[in-house]
Amino acid sequence: MILVTGGTGLVGSHLLLKLAQTNTEVRAIYRTESKLDNVKKIFSYYTPNPQTIFDKIEWVKADVLDIPALEIAIEGVDYVYHAAALISFDPNDFDSLKKVNVEGTANIVNLCLAHQIRKLCYVSTIGTIGRSLTNKEATEDSEWTDQNTNVYARTKYAAEMEVWRGSQENLEVVIVNPGVIVGPGFWGTGSGKLFKTANKEYNYYPPGGTGFVTVSDVVNAMIGLMTSNIVGERFILVSKNLSFKDILTRITLAMNKKPPTKVLQLWQLQFGRYLDILLHLLTGNGRRITKNTIYSLLNIEVYNNSKIKNALNFKFQVLDEAIKLSADCFIFDH
Repeated sequence: MILVTGGTGLVGSHLLLKLAQTNTEVRAIYRTESKLDNVKKIFSYYTPNPQTIFDKIEWVKADVLDIPALEIAIEGVDYVYHAAALISFDPNDFDSLKKVNVEGTANIVNLCLAHQIRKLCYVSTIGTIGRSLTNKEATEDSEWTDQNTNVYARTKYAAEMEVWRGSQENLEVVIVNPGVIVGPGFWGTGSGKLFKTANKEYNYYPPGGTGFVTVSDVVNAMIGLMTSNIVGERFILVSKNLSFKDILTRITLAMNKKPPTKVLQLWQLQFGRYLDILLHLLTGNGRRITKNTIYSLLNIEVYNNSKIKNALNFKFQVLDEAIKLSADCFIFDH
């Protein structure tokens, strides 16, 4: 039996689809009934009978902070994919991020140890990989620092420490560090925001860049690592390093929209940050543009993906195929 946390998110729902389609015995936790609709929506992008696939999954109502409910969910389980996380880059959410991402991961690790789980796969982020240097790609061994690092990545790094603690206590673990994940659905978060931006045909693009990967690649790598003899390792999952101009151009063209042509200047980003602070003070809405956000938008990070390719003889999907699928789904949804 396999347990998936975060099964109602982008990675989790695609992972459940892949597992259910191969008739793997799988159980997933969810927090609210409305979250289950997200899963069915994702399934509908790939199959004319999403309910049939959905019904193959055993659903348990639980939360990563609710240990008694997790005890029920993990009973009889052999393997755990831990994809549940709170995603926010707002400094005001730091305490909530620590609670869910760090304490929640500690709970999962402790239960895996108590129930003698055979293997745990933790879904982290590229943000916990040390930054690339001039003319040098970042690798899994690059030194990490929290300088200019957003609150989400800081809590995910602390969560990784909990996973490594489990490893020291003889829990077999693997960690994946995906770049920006491209896949359909969840248009308000992650790469989904890029499709919303492209749809509005903004003329400006930020000068930075980062690593991108398809959600299918993330899922396939996770399953490949869990079914292998590899333990105690982390893996960068990035199929292409692209500038924000490049990724936005690819998305806009896939949506038959005009690509951006003007680069955002530092003063424009700083003005946006001050305006964001003012709106936060007046409305109480969450912060969207911080100093760390501006740093990420201005700088180019480059990642080396050779470790996963060598470990599993892994071949990444063509990124433009996932962009086209996502663009088509976005247009259909809207």
